[in-house]
Amino acid sequence: MSELRALSGIAGLDHLLQGGFPAHRLHLIEGDPGTGKTTLALQFLLEGRNRGESTLYVSLSETATELRGVAASHGWDLNGVEVFELAPPGGRSDDQYTLYHPAEIELTEMVKRVLDITDRVKPSRVVLDSLSEMRLLARDALRYRRQILALKEYFAGRDCTVLMLDDRTSEAHDLQLQSIAHAVVLMEQTAHEYGRSRRRIRIIKVRGVAGTEGYHDFRIQRGGIAVYPQLVPQAQRDFSDEIVRSGVPEMDALLGGGLSRGTCTLFLGPAGVGKTSFASQYIAAGARDTPCAIYLFDERRATLLGRARKLGMDLDEHVDSGRVSVHQVEPGEMSPGEFAHKVCERVDGGGARMVLIDSLNGYLNAIPTSHSPMVRIHELIAYLNERGVATLLVAAQHGILGMGMASPIDVSYLADAVVLFRYFEAEGEVRKAVSVVKKRTGQHEAAIRELVLGSNGVRVGQPLKHFHGVMTGVPHYVGGADPLMDTSER
Repeated sequence: MSELRALSGIAGLDHLLQGGFPAHRLHLIEGDPGTGKTTLALQFLLEGRNRGESTLYVSLSETATELRGVAASHGWDLNGVEVFELAPPGGRSDDQYTLYHPAEIELTEMVKRVLDITDRVKPSRVVLDSLSEMRLLARDALRYRRQILALKEYFAGRDCTVLMLDDRTSEAHDLQLQSIAHAVVLMEQTAHEYGRSRRRIRIIKVRGVAGTEGYHDFRIQRGGIAVYPQLVPQAQRDFSDEIVRSGVPEMDALLGGGLSRGTCTLFLGPAGVGKTSFASQYIAAGARDTPCAIYLFDERRATLLGRARKLGMDLDEHVDSGRVSVHQVEPGEMSPGEFAHKVCERVDGGGARMVLIDSLNGYLNAIPTSHSPMVRIHELIAYLNERGVATLLVAAQHGILGMGMASPIDVSYLADAVVLFRYFEAEGEVRKAVSVVKKRTGQHEAAIRELVLGSNGVRVGQPLKHFHGVMTGVPHYVGGADPLMDTSER
């Protein structure tokens, strides 16, 4: 028989808990002040209220007015949620106690008041916020542990699902408390030099449940907490080996006929060489048959559409019809998990089958990825590949000419196809060249072709068979018919 669950009201968290908090158990929510514990607890109680359950919020540190203010900031109404403000007993001096230390009397009275309000309300969901006051009154670890165990036993006999909030202001790592709780959820907040703080959540333990391990990004926004679980690719390759064509025969010839669905293509080269325009041509052609999505980190939405318009692409029409969505990501706006969630939301919910990310350089600068950026990129690419999405990644190399140009991050081994762009000098002009250096899913052309961007659109010339050293930037003419495009073609 499966264990009953109490949904948290946060879809991503319920996913990590494999269906929600185990019901009729005592759970611990840990985190420093400001990490979102109170918001999570209120969502938990509101979910219970919406399901017709009786709920109780016992506050040892915040006033009822402050709690209602937090709820109002999210647009919530706490009607139906019993809020009990449990201030520590006061007004007594030490000489009023004869046999016992004041803390012992106050702790006993505090616990008694919690039990009294519970007996009166008879809730099925309870939040205790926070345990720091109780820990201070207990004065020693043994007394504190015994008190928590007594509360656990009391609530277990009343079919209550309890969340205990611990702000860790008195103990940084309370392993005693973690050992008592049925489930332990850790919430963290880290600051960066620019942009908003990054928050992440971790399921430390859930007894009897294979909770999803590791850190997962989350965000506090109006309406509550949104948790973005790490992506786990699942084998769902039920799509056909469909080829996506650009509408430019020479471009498709370079890639052995076109792009394959369920693969990732990397467009690599120096700045301004035409990587985004080349990739946009595939988006403009693919959007005739299937929805597409573009995520911009480096340039503005208007700049992309304006350039596409000058190149004769019909991106404006596709954007107006909703077949192409263009998302501009501002620096510091998203965490890696949130960005991946947005992309997958567009794929799973919006039906997008082509995704362009421009560029990886901007991704690294705009999204705080101080730890393992390659892992997060790999997660997203693997997930999209299993969904049959043709993923286009743009990466700019440092430098303009020569073979010594470096990449900000090596993702070439993750890509199924790599399209390389280069500048080269010929006949007193700076020209552009394009070639395919890798394609896992089939044959591709080994030739190097000239690339031209102009009013006639994206043009790819004939193979540069009579030049040697094009990739170095300064080729040598070795004789034969001149394959370069003339002025009219350019």
